This record gives sequence, structure tokens and C-alpha cells, in this order.
Amino acid sequence: MENTIEYSLDEIKEAAYKLMRLCADCKIWLFEGEMAAGKTTLIKQICKNLGVKDVVTSPTFSLVNEYATSDSETIYHFDFYRIKHETEALDIGADEYFYSNNLCLIEWPSKIPSLVPKNHAEINIMHTGDNKRKIFVRIFNE
Repeated sequence: MENTIEYSLDEIKEAAYKLMRLCADCKIWLFEGEMAAGKTTLIKQICKNLGVKDVVTSPTFSLVNEYATSDSETIYHFDFYRIKHETEALDIGADEYFYSNNLCLIEWPSKIPSLVPKNHAEINIMHTGDNKRKIFVRIFNE
């Protein structure tokens, strides 16, 4: 089943909470959308809602950032936009992160299709106008 969330940038905090409720049973969240659709901005808000005090930035060059929440949980944030081959993700141990039972927020998962765990949330963000976004959410649990 697919769910949708529509929001303006002023409503991003509540949109992130809605998304968190929809995806609560998943540890792997896949974020797709055009460049500048708002993937990193939404991830920043999710991290803030989860109590991350670190500065949340896109790991475009490092491929993965690690954040600690106020509850001492660990969140991994990936950005695979720049990789050319899935082996680059394997080289950083992506599969170990994905099966660590920690929340993994993954931008550009289409670059690593064979590495994505079967159980995941697929989040597609679409820019729909001035400061407006629409999120399409599908949950895959086997």
C-alpha cells in the first residue's frame, strides 16, 4: 500500500513525524527524488526529530555519516549519488551497516539495487511547487 504526505517547507517538522510513524517498523529508509527535491532537508528534520544534536549534512563525498541520538541510538546516513559501481558501497561496508539493526537513511539507493535489504521503506520525494513537496511512501516487509 502506498501512502502520501504533502507539505510545505513550513510544515516539514510534522511531515517528518508522519513519515516516522509510517516507517516505524523499518530500519532501512530509501530516499529517491530529483536533485534538489528535498531529500537531505527531510533527513535533517527526521534526525532533529530523533534528537540528533550533530550537524546533519549530506555525505556526498564520504558516502556515510554517523549520528547519535539523544537516546544513544545510532543513525547512518548514506548518499550514493557519486558512486559508479555497487562495489564502492561494499568497500565501505554498506551491507554491514544495513544489517546492523540501526536506522539507515539512504539517498540515491537506485545506485545500489542489489544491496538493498528486502525489508525497507521506499520514500519518493517530488517537488510540486513553491516550497511544496509530496512524499510517496511504500513499505516492503517480507
